[in-house]
Amino acid sequence: MRLAVAGYAPEWHPTWDAFAAKLRGWVEDAVGQGADLLVFPEYAGIEAALIGTPAPRDVRAWYARAAGAEAALLDLCTTLARETGTHILVGSCPTGPGGAINRTHMVAPDGATAHQDKQIMTPWERAETPLTPGDPLTVFDTDLGRIGVLVCYDSEFPALAAALRADLLLLPACTETRHGASRLRVAAMARALEGGAVTAVAPLLGRVDGCAVIDVNRGQAGIYAPPDTGWPETGVLAEAEADRPGWLIHDVDMPAIAARRGAGEVDVAGHWGEQSRANRTRPPSVLCQRP
Repeated sequence: MRLAVAGYAPEWHPTWDAFAAKLRGWVEDAVGQGADLLVFPEYAGIEAALIGTPAPRDVRAWYARAAGAEAALLDLCTTLARETGTHILVGSCPTGPGGAINRTHMVAPDGATAHQDKQIMTPWERAETPLTPGDPLTVFDTDLGRIGVLVCYDSEFPALAAALRADLLLLPACTETRHGASRLRVAAMARALEGGAVTAVAPLLGRVDGCAVIDVNRGQAGIYAPPDTGWPETGVLAEAEADRPGWLIHDVDMPAIAARRGAGEVDVAGHWGEQSRANRTRPPSVLCQRP
């Protein structure tokens, strides 16, 4: 399976047709390189609302505006998936009343769709946005294999990835600093190690003046595996240049992921349940007591 991970730079468009032409160009570019699965970043779907009309200044108004464009975005991506015979993870977009759910859709070549909502909000999202946790975690059993999605901040919580038990874990991301980009990279590598899975980070990139939600974006597309037998010693399958838009494309042997799990030097996924020993911690030993 050929995986295409987007380092994607959103921008303003004069018309919907101009936006649709850009997205079609990106999809056709990846398909031209043989891609089977295309992954767009967190909040990339907001570009569907970056059409040449007056922009609200209020952050919450932006979430509502983006939610109004989500249905048309999904229709467009469904059409592109059908036409190209690919699976597409749509760039996440606010949805529902007021844009209170951050949702990404997986679209299959036959037009079937399923969605994954963000589970845990960042401190900024809690303070400034209407976002709340959406539907529970799900896993996509596709013709390509067992695929899970953790939207950005969700990837920093090991229990979420462990619950999915996916062979391929997609991490659409949107961060505005190198600190954030580094956290996503570390999280992706840790989730790969813990789950014996391949993980892929798709970052939003660049500046979008006039949009309070995605004004500044930094990141690095990357695809990672456990640093164990059968995989690269570093665990890095492929990485793009930081902050540079474009596709990162890499062939992923999906059957090999499950086959190698538990067959390496360590078996973190297989021994995961033994962490329950932490619930039997003894009282602390006093080694030195001051008078």
